[in-house]
Amino acid sequence: MSFVDVYTDFIFLEDAPERADIIFIPGSDEGALALRAAELWRAGYAPRILPSGKYGKLVGHFKGDSRFGTECAFLCDILEKEGVPPEAILGEQESTYTYENAMFSRRVTDEAGLEIRTALLCCQAYHARRASLYYQVCFPEARILVCPVVTKGISRENWYQDEASTELVLKEVEHCGTQFGEIFREYRKKQLKLS
Repeated sequence: MSFVDVYTDFIFLEDAPERADIIFIPGSDEGALALRAAELWRAGYAPRILPSGKYGKLVGHFKGDSRFGTECAFLCDILEKEGVPPEAILGEQESTYTYENAMFSRRVTDEAGLEIRTALLCCQAYHARRASLYYQVCFPEARILVCPVVTKGISRENWYQDEASTELVLKEVEHCGTQFGEIFREYRKKQLKLS
């Protein structure tokens, strides 16, 4: 196995979809995520979809379709156009980065009294590891199954073939260490206090 294979297997997670309690969509301006979630919903994999996101923290505004003020509103519009009824959509419009997507989604499911045992996660393929880690932290009792979507043309087969794609994937690897490292240290402190 080459080092490229190691990075590929680490970042590009993919699970076969199974019957679940909910489908999560982390905040994004990539409409393909909502299309995939609607496809899974129509196939009967879950009764609800929870799109998330205000806009990217670093950008400070929704950089997609100017008709929408938030990532969540944009994703909800696509879901409804794809036949998902509004009552099957639980939205979250305050988060500005992936960990907040997961944390605030947890708040939404708790407020709705939903018990999440299995969830499908429709995220960008090159973002799969980090998104999965964050949702698993916020839903520790649940199985998080990743149903990724290839966006920006970046897939497990080609990510290392051009500089821009390589940089995005390597940045994801870095974030898994730095950002998740901070979250894990806080988690360990809480665990030590409880014991």
